[in-house]
Amino acid sequence: MTLVELMLAVLIVGVLSAIASAGYGHYRSKLNIRIAVQDIAMMSMLIKGMCEEDRECPAALPASLAGKLDPWGQPYRYFAIGLGPKGHSRKDHSLVPINSDFDLYSVGPDGKSSPPLTAKGSRDDIVRASDGGFIGVAADY
Repeated sequence: MTLVELMLAVLIVGVLSAIASAGYGHYRSKLNIRIAVQDIAMMSMLIKGMCEEDRECPAALPASLAGKLDPWGQPYRYFAIGLGPKGHSRKDHSLVPINSDFDLYSVGPDGKSSPPLTAKGSRDDIVRASDGGFIGVAADY
């Protein structure tokens, strides 16, 4: 009888830990997205201020922001529209650029990205769109 009770107790602990770890994983994912959105919003305000001050957006991320990493350990990506090669700006499902000034985004948990937001590797990216009017997961834009 004692062995059966012990096995039952281990089974219950195992089920409870599986439920808890799944919940924690979901919580951690949402937290990482929230951190990336906040980082992009802060960086966007700083870059927009530089664009207004210099009447032109910087060609690359300013030195104070260049080393900043997203919650998944990847650097944030920046592209000044009009200063770089054509075709590298982020695009929506109609292949229309999502910003007119600059693109700022995180490649998300998978570490993959491509210019169209509808591409498989881009759906989990955290993007700035509509010139800062939207900051969030690319699949939600």
